[in-house]
Amino acid sequence: MKRLWAAAWPWLLGLYAYVATVLSAAWFLRRWERAVGEPVSVATSLLWQGLVYGAWLPVAAVLWLLFRRLGLKPAALLAVAVLGLVSIPGHALVAALLDERFSPYSRDLAARIEGRLPVELLLFTALAAAGAAAHLHRRSAELAQALAGARAALADGQAAPARPERLMVSAGRRRIPVDPAEVEWFASAGNYVVVHWAGREGLLRETLGGLEQRLDPRVFARSHRSALVNLGKVAAAVALSDGAWRLTLQSGGDVVASRTHRDAILARLGRQTSP
Repeated sequence: MKRLWAAAWPWLLGLYAYVATVLSAAWFLRRWERAVGEPVSVATSLLWQGLVYGAWLPVAAVLWLLFRRLGLKPAALLAVAVLGLVSIPGHALVAALLDERFSPYSRDLAARIEGRLPVELLLFTALAAAGAAAHLHRRSAELAQALAGARAALADGQAAPARPERLMVSAGRRRIPVDPAEVEWFASAGNYVVVHWAGREGLLRETLGGLEQRLDPRVFARSHRSALVNLGKVAAAVALSDGAWRLTLQSGGDVVASRTHRDAILARLGRQTSP
């Protein structure tokens, strides 16, 4: 039920915004038309504004596809800017033509287009911001599902057979056996790996790639080219504006999941990721 609601709320919010905008604009236009002459009927005003703002729906669909395909990468932001340069004056023209069709008090076409441009810019900006927010929410929801899977694997013991029994970690002059389940994250340091567990640090004489092969991929995932994180130790996650994630660990520390490896985190946990 939670997954269904998480998928449905952006669409419900968008539907509400569209209906509220049409009703508000129709109410305003009936008052304006009444002030200058004979007002149009309720049905006509609703149809008029429904068509005006409905013309934004294809633009909203393109924005949604852009963010879904490219995330918040620079290429996506450039595509959004190009789309705005085309759609803002284009929608102003469509709206002006509809005004001419429905209202006998419309000014000349050029004046109507010019008068509508500020509103079109505002609406496009709102659509772009809503699309970016929905994308970040979707990424956060995917990560939350992945974290739940990692914790479940640790809780039911399914991950135990795939991990080494103990890691012999060098801490000063001592070698300490560490259960991999206690490790929060590993960091590469050349031919060594820095182990972070229980607020402590130590070294393993091993490459990060070699260690990764010995760990359970449902629990440990490459979050960065130089880091492996125990997803069962992640307390919270925040999607960053550049497409990366900031993973906050139970100890309060942070690990960045880069754009290159963010989808691999979900894939290693057996989750299906979308492009």
